[in-house]
Amino acid sequence: MTFFQIWIQALMVIMIMMTTLWVISIIIKNVSIVDLFWGLGFVITGGYYFLHTQGFEARKIIVVIMLIVWGLRLSGYLTWRNAGKGEDFRYRQFRQKYGENRYWWVSFFQTFLLQGILMWLISVTLLGAQYNAGNSSLGFFDYAGIFLWIIGLIFETGGDLQLSRFKADPANKGKVLDTGFWKYTRHPNYFGDAAVWWGFGFMSVAAGSYIPVLGSLLMTALIIKVSGVVLLEKSLVESKPRYKDYVQKTSPFIPWFPKKG
Repeated sequence: MTFFQIWIQALMVIMIMMTTLWVISIIIKNVSIVDLFWGLGFVITGGYYFLHTQGFEARKIIVVIMLIVWGLRLSGYLTWRNAGKGEDFRYRQFRQKYGENRYWWVSFFQTFLLQGILMWLISVTLLGAQYNAGNSSLGFFDYAGIFLWIIGLIFETGGDLQLSRFKADPANKGKVLDTGFWKYTRHPNYFGDAAVWWGFGFMSVAAGSYIPVLGSLLMTALIIKVSGVVLLEKSLVESKPRYKDYVQKTSPFIPWFPKKG
């Protein structure tokens, strides 16, 4: 099959997954499950690419292992973090806005279909890393991609762990976390997520697929401009007065040493 044929088939797989998830959300009245499925959805999609492509086997295996570790960690962490908390406040607000009689079908287009399309577009990087045989040995871009992925996973996992511990201590209510990974970047978990996907992007380049790297670029843009950094910073500035001082001295995204004074 051609690259495009496999990619289109993956869209069908993703739409089946998202539609099934949507039906479940109607039954349990909780749209938040779509967020928990984000990482797992990429694992399933990447596995589909693995089974339907011909490529340098060692690179494909490495990419899939990296994807499984990242995806299951993310979905597992979000499931643990949100256990017993019910539907996320964003979806509760939408549910109130549209009403119960409308939101059940609005949520499909607004949330499940949208996230499914984004997953499909971003996943093109995973297909690029597995489709072409490229060189029959690992090269510079492979090792650079693996290095970026490791750095990203460390920052993402470490940032999530430190934030969870910080929030678990009642004495930290109203305070700003500015130690550990959070000393060098205001968003270590988001930076880590982006680095992981650029790791996949480098693996795509190593396989001879350059255009699919746009998937890594799209993921980074979403993290910074749409669902991550900008949205979170706006709420933190409004809810935590000390956050403005933290902003003045700490790198917004890429880790760097804090400013003095």
